[in-house]
Amino acid sequence: MAYQPRSEFLKVMFERGFVADCTDYQALDDALLRGVVPAYIGYDATAASLHVGHLMNIMVLRWLQKTGHKPITLMGGGTTKVGDPSFRSEERPLLTSERIAENIAGLRKVFARYLSYGEGATDAVMLDNAEWLDHLNYLEFLRDIGRHFSVNRMLSFESVKSRLDREQSLSFLEFNYMILQAYDFLEIHRRYGCLLQMGGSDQWGNIVNGIDLTRRVMDGQIFGLTTPLLTTSDGRKMGKSASGAVWLNGDMLSAYEFWQFWRNTSDADVGRFLKIFTELPVAECDRLGALQGSEINEAKILLANLATALLHGEEAAQAAEATAREVFEKGGIGEDLPRILIAPEELADGFGIVQLFVRAGLAASGKDAKRLIAEGGARMNDEIVTDAGLRIGAGDLADPVKLTAGKKRHALVEIG
Repeated sequence: MAYQPRSEFLKVMFERGFVADCTDYQALDDALLRGVVPAYIGYDATAASLHVGHLMNIMVLRWLQKTGHKPITLMGGGTTKVGDPSFRSEERPLLTSERIAENIAGLRKVFARYLSYGEGATDAVMLDNAEWLDHLNYLEFLRDIGRHFSVNRMLSFESVKSRLDREQSLSFLEFNYMILQAYDFLEIHRRYGCLLQMGGSDQWGNIVNGIDLTRRVMDGQIFGLTTPLLTTSDGRKMGKSASGAVWLNGDMLSAYEFWQFWRNTSDADVGRFLKIFTELPVAECDRLGALQGSEINEAKILLANLATALLHGEEAAQAAEATAREVFEKGGIGEDLPRILIAPEELADGFGIVQLFVRAGLAASGKDAKRLIAEGGARMNDEIVTDAGLRIGAGDLADPVKLTAGKKRHALVEIG
């Protein structure tokens, strides 16, 4: 990118690899230099936790605050009732208001780890778009807001076009989502003086919609900034591990498992991930990312420690590293490993080893577990499992049993 930013926030965004596109770099830079810029990212409450795939934009909000501006975390209490159709093959399941409220409470725990909320000029605020969406008058909304949207243009957005090109149904409910999201920007600008919406590059069409609507209704200058869709060096989407989603809430994924996710980073991703997911100086990220051989492993441990400390605290990061060293270097059990409890009645006829690996989250399915065993990658108490038909009884679990998948993923199984 030829543009050379002057504001501290945009400098950080460019240096650390957070920028995909912007509606007007120069004008946004000027606004950031003039004073505090309130900026928001929206999150629909479709689950009780965010996952690692959301972490890049959470770090954007954190840097926004650290450079003297005001982050707004918008909870989609209203839009979750509709569901974002972007790049999906089918309609999202509709959630009850009670479930949405529970999910928002879970998301709030995560944001509190990364942002400082309060009443000050640069303190973060959390909003819920149900505040203005739940009480809309449909006819007034159509007349005052709907008239500003061109269906022809909405159909041209890639997120919608890809769905229609595949001849997959797009309900009128979902089609309204982009109008509601655009209306969010208008309302947050009107009520809270918000000047900037940020999000992943897949949200570009929705962000531009909001900017166009706000300019038409209020004639104000506001901006959009997107981050790149992040994939690993081997093309995998961030947010998933071999055993499922890498959740940010500690009650859905332990600090040790979170630490282990980062420790397992591919060599080619270390420098880039240090820039995005830690606050280590850029030059040091580049130096560590260029290490070769066994030296890169220490850089991965630093990445795991720093990323885990931000979310779970320094003590949890140190405990995770200690457990990992005990398991990997000393062959120990590791008390902080994820624990899976098997009820005594489940052991009456023995518990299949294949199902045990699936229950422990070390295999995605029975087929995956059988493949792991066939390839010699499954271990029980550090002994290779060769029999996919093996059954575990109560006597086998008199003491906790350590299951291992490959070299780096472990879990403890015990009666409980």
